[in-house]
Amino acid sequence: QVRAVESGGGLVQAGGSLRLSCAASGRPFSRYAMGWFRQAPGKERELVAAISWIGSNTYYADSVKGRFTIARDNAKNTVYLQMNSLKPEDTAIYYCAAAGSRDTIAPTHASEYDYWGQGTQVTVSS
Repeated sequence: QVRAVESGGGLVQAGGSLRLSCAASGRPFSRYAMGWFRQAPGKERELVAAISWIGSNTYYADSVKGRFTIARDNAKNTVYLQMNSLKPEDTAIYYCAAAGSRDTIAPTHASEYDYWGQGTQVTVSS
């Protein structure tokens, strides 16, 4: 079992930045691919960014490419999501998730993720 706890959300003006952190505990963090999902009111949960277990492959949704960066620090059992140039449409609850995939390609489907955090709210004002 992996327990994931997100932090770093908050209220920011459009154009600003936030860095989300996800601290994982339980089974060896380095064995899991990690992803950041978000869900806005009335919308489906969507994958924002993902990183493979070895860290060599990353995925970004088109809507965040060039603005968001995912990174992992296995020594700290933590995955980060650096969010720059934030837009009001980035407003959502952001969830961290862990996938037991040992593929070199980061998993991109929610069904591939086994463990989920409780989420952290990100609100971007215009």
